[in-house]
Amino acid sequence: MSGFFDEPPRQPKRSPSPQPSQRSRALVLTAIILVALFFLASVFTGVWTDRLWFRSLGYSSVFTKVLGTRVLLFVVFGLLLGVIVAANVAIAYRFRPIFRPASQEQVNLDRYREAIEPLRRWVLIGIAVVLALFAGGSGSGQWRQFLLWRHRQSFGTKDPYFNRDVGFYVFELPWLHYLIDFGMAIIVLSLIAAALTHYLYGGIRLQAKTDKLSGSAQAHLSVLLGLFVLLKAFDYWLDRYDLTTEGGGLFTGMGYTDQNAVLPSKNILTFIALICALLFFANVLRRTWMLPSVGLALLVLSAILLGAIWPGIVQQFQVRPSEPDKEGPYIGRNIEATRSAYDVKDAEVTSYDPSPVLSQADLSKDDKSLSNIRLLDPNLVSDAFEQLQQVRGYYSVPPVLDVDRYAVNGQVRDLVLAVRELEQSGLEAAQQNWANLHTVYTHGFGVIAAYGNQRNADDKPVVDPEGKPVWAEQDIPPRGVLTDMFPPDGYQPRIYFGENSPSYSIVGKPKDGRDVELDIPEGTGTQQTTTTYGGQAGVPVGGIFNKLLYAVKFSEPNIVLSSRVNENSKILYDRTPRQRVEKVAPWLTVDGDVYPAVVDGRVVWIVDGYTTTDRYPNSEKDSLSDMVSDSLQPRTAYATLPTDEINYMRNSVKAVVDAYDGTVTLYEWDKDPILDAWSAAFPGVVRAKSEIPDALLEHMRYPEDLFKVQRKILATYHVEQPKTFYEGSDRWRVPEDPENKTQTQPPYRLSITTPGGVDEPVFSLTSVFVPQERQNLASFISVDADASRDDYGKIRILRLPSNTQVPGPSQIANQFASDQEIQDKLLAFTRTNSKALFGNLLTLPIGDGLLYVQPLYTLREVGEGRYPVLRYVLVSFGQDVGIGTTLNSALCDVLGLGATCQGTTTSTPSEGGGGQGTGTGGGQGVVSQDVRDLLQQAEAKFTKAQAALQAGDLAAYAKATEQARSLVQKAIEAAGVAPEPKAKSGGGGGSSKSG
Repeated sequence: MSGFFDEPPRQPKRSPSPQPSQRSRALVLTAIILVALFFLASVFTGVWTDRLWFRSLGYSSVFTKVLGTRVLLFVVFGLLLGVIVAANVAIAYRFRPIFRPASQEQVNLDRYREAIEPLRRWVLIGIAVVLALFAGGSGSGQWRQFLLWRHRQSFGTKDPYFNRDVGFYVFELPWLHYLIDFGMAIIVLSLIAAALTHYLYGGIRLQAKTDKLSGSAQAHLSVLLGLFVLLKAFDYWLDRYDLTTEGGGLFTGMGYTDQNAVLPSKNILTFIALICALLFFANVLRRTWMLPSVGLALLVLSAILLGAIWPGIVQQFQVRPSEPDKEGPYIGRNIEATRSAYDVKDAEVTSYDPSPVLSQADLSKDDKSLSNIRLLDPNLVSDAFEQLQQVRGYYSVPPVLDVDRYAVNGQVRDLVLAVRELEQSGLEAAQQNWANLHTVYTHGFGVIAAYGNQRNADDKPVVDPEGKPVWAEQDIPPRGVLTDMFPPDGYQPRIYFGENSPSYSIVGKPKDGRDVELDIPEGTGTQQTTTTYGGQAGVPVGGIFNKLLYAVKFSEPNIVLSSRVNENSKILYDRTPRQRVEKVAPWLTVDGDVYPAVVDGRVVWIVDGYTTTDRYPNSEKDSLSDMVSDSLQPRTAYATLPTDEINYMRNSVKAVVDAYDGTVTLYEWDKDPILDAWSAAFPGVVRAKSEIPDALLEHMRYPEDLFKVQRKILATYHVEQPKTFYEGSDRWRVPEDPENKTQTQPPYRLSITTPGGVDEPVFSLTSVFVPQERQNLASFISVDADASRDDYGKIRILRLPSNTQVPGPSQIANQFASDQEIQDKLLAFTRTNSKALFGNLLTLPIGDGLLYVQPLYTLREVGEGRYPVLRYVLVSFGQDVGIGTTLNSALCDVLGLGATCQGTTTSTPSEGGGGQGTGTGGGQGVVSQDVRDLLQQAEAKFTKAQAALQAGDLAAYAKATEQARSLVQKAIEAAGVAPEPKAKSGGGGGSSKSG
């Protein structure tokens, strides 16, 4: 036995070999460290490169304020939750029972206590840190609401129910709700953690017959439950104010049931919750759960009876039998608040009884409006712009073009514009290497513009044989009326920042001083040239530290390795105008339509920014994305919105992004308390409206998204009488687009004259309404969109009488599609592998009625280089339909005057080359215009063939000759199917069609 306890003989010492478990732990630890380092490096790279980006634009204060606020909230809320929960665990442990009665329950818990005791502090710290990270992330996400609360403003308007300023609902109430919710979350987590600790260390004994809780545990849990119920009392109190912004019924805001049932129940529940909290606090001394349990049961029962059953009874038995009378005053307040929140309260409604008869005198009276009718459809001519003005495959234009106005020869003209941007996917595969994509092909070049009314710079009508746009600005190097406004060295056409810019480009001359960025391509009328970016924006990447940062950011080692990145290099990224504005002003909601303008020799992007909220009391809520969706913009995302539902909107900021150097300038536009709060939070970021240069102001316009929201609201809230509103007998809707019936018709920019407005055409945004479930026209709506005019933003509605049936857009589209004369005109094209494309259907007041105008394009269905060609103009007035190759000829046709049509807005038939219109009214035997057009095209092709023959280019000669013969054959076919002249009737010897 003694040998059992003897020490074994000593063996020579050997180095212990690592055990497999030790190696595994080392590998796991190493992996954790590497993951943590990678995460920290990624965070540091993102934060530091953002700092450099903001500094390059002069907006370091925005970066610092946002980052500082988020870090502050992260720390404060993280510490609050982590420390309070940890403190409650420590208190529970500190007051654990010293002696625990022996029981099977305690024997089982002893094993857990023994296992956790050595790691107790680390477990506590770990729980606190994890909870702090979650709480900090939640708090940091509230930085916008915190800054609004911190810099809250007064709206100067009080709600009718609580007599509180609107600013309380917009700035204070959301932040107070978050604080209460966060406090309740802290209490719940503390309660759970404390209860588990008490149970683990014997303070709570579930299997005991008596004294299930120790005195310390009972006091501790009573305090926590009392605090929770106390916070719930405050929550009930704040819920009272939410009644002004809750929807789901007839309207958003306070209703009869809300004021007479829900509001009193919230007051009662607040009082009961306060009493219940006091009972829990008293339980610290009384040590009995009877009264707190009764109080809590009473609170739950009251919440069910008062919060759900009582309002339901009031709604069912008091409101519903006489709902129009009960809800009438509340509907009236909802109408008033909604019209004010969406800024439509001053919309001017004019009764308008359109005449079904159009005369030549009406056309002469509205000569200026008719001469500015835009026939070029920005949604259809993108391919024509690209095919005819693309110059190279690596340039492109957007799918939907923009409309602006410029002074040409002393007359303001509507132009359809596109920026010729870089499209790197158009490069050949061999050219798509890193050096080319990021250091050579870096920018677009110039603006392309065409006259919207198909008239030249001298305002003379042009009928292009091939249906091309009439260019106002074209080619590389650029030439045209926009370029001519500035001296040769005073125009900067390069586009480094646009809607289709590359993800990043590295610019700057290398050591040898050579320019490497491709500027003007070869074969554009001049020798190929290169350039170097010299703008303000861009982050220097000459140093190794910045190179490494951006190599990590873009996962591209060439940024470090390439000799193209030198001591003079800058990196350009986040280059789209909308993206730049959203970064420097993250509190703004940005309009979906960013548009270019040429101002003082620079191409700039104008971006409209909105301040919105869903907290304006008693104003109607709706989905912003739904309200701005139409056939041109089926969906628009808003990254800065906390919610898609809004009930207040202002165009508070107009931003300008320079297309060459990327600078961003924010100008205050609409006075708004929300913008005032942000300006107080970020002083100096938004400039005063008075600082907008006049040349820039001339190109600012009314934003499309705001107009879409306002027309959606006015479809219902043009009604100001509660009774009519409740009955829904006068509700309107935006009609569907005739060419895309799944989406609504977009608004159109036109220069028009409206009854009650000024006598000269005003650049406007226009749209129409139709009655609910009907297709006839209900009203015409426009807003004065020229920001340089005093009446900018004036909404005008021409309300049609309900006892007349003026055709709406879909009905007019059906008339055009079913008109035999139009179909006969198209037959020459549609029978030869072409299809008809109907352009934007424009509505405008002319004379004493409403005129519809629609351009008609044809598009070849096979072959390369296809683009829509403008062939005809369709017009409709009343029940009459006209067609012509020019607007003038179409108007002559709708009047039934043919060649006798004189003195109208555009040229006479002889001037426009299309006076015969459809061949009606001009006598038998007149060659129809489409035949003449085809013959003119054939003649041009024959001329081209002769030139090719003289040059010895037999292939081009054969191709042009074949094209000419084909056009002659089309002309013969068109002449063979020419329709018989339609009979014209009406008063005055056939001055108009009878319909």
